[in-house]
Amino acid sequence: MKLKLVPARQGAAWVRQGLAIFFRRPVAFCLLFVLYLLIAPMAMFVVAPLATLAFMIATQQALQGRFPTPGVFIEPLRVGASQRWAQLHLGLAYAAGVALVFWLGDSIGGRAFEALREAVSAGRTTPQELEPLLGNSALQLGWLTLVGGIALLAVPFWHAPALVHWGGHSAIKSLFFSTVACWRNKGALVVFSLAWVAVVLVFAMISTTVFALLGVPQIALAAITPGMLMLSAAFYASLFFTFADSFEPAAIEAPPTSLETNA
Repeated sequence: MKLKLVPARQGAAWVRQGLAIFFRRPVAFCLLFVLYLLIAPMAMFVVAPLATLAFMIATQQALQGRFPTPGVFIEPLRVGASQRWAQLHLGLAYAAGVALVFWLGDSIGGRAFEALREAVSAGRTTPQELEPLLGNSALQLGWLTLVGGIALLAVPFWHAPALVHWGGHSAIKSLFFSTVACWRNKGALVVFSLAWVAVVLVFAMISTTVFALLGVPQIALAAITPGMLMLSAAFYASLFFTFADSFEPAAIEAPPTSLETNA
């Protein structure tokens, strides 16, 4: 599979494409995301790489005019034995990596995390009460370790499941080529990430303002939550475009450029 280099601005296009394909099949993608949330706790983080691939397959099906069904979650297993084993190895490796990151974060800020949780549980949530807890250097370093560790872990696993599924690579090769692709197209991925953050913040600000103007700010959080779930589903729907534009796999049909033309 040949690596393709894309300009940084393509990251914003991936977000637009993800939102566009989501709104073509909003019910399907929301149902898939809810199903993923129900499955994930039972299998911890082992299913996370497979789930990202399932959403890529769902996006591909939507591009082809089909209605994605929960069958996308088992579609990656309807391949050769070597690919199934590779996906299993990716899942186990990802779960081990996440466990290591959480262990490191807890080792650094465990007591600070616990103190913050106890304060919130006891209702001590005023700025004066939380400020010394949030200003704890151990808490800040612990959060930095968690966020930074998960971000670094995402790099080798970003394209890896798709490289196994569509490219037939082994787990190790897929992790290597995913890392190379993310590094070579880091500008686009940074823009992609920042654009999604901007979408979420704008949605939250507009929603909060609307409910405040309506005089019911107390229900803003309950009303915003479904919207955030929809945006999460749209984010997963956009992952296919980051892969399709970074490689040239012959197995992928309905190129994403057709979406931008029609959107």
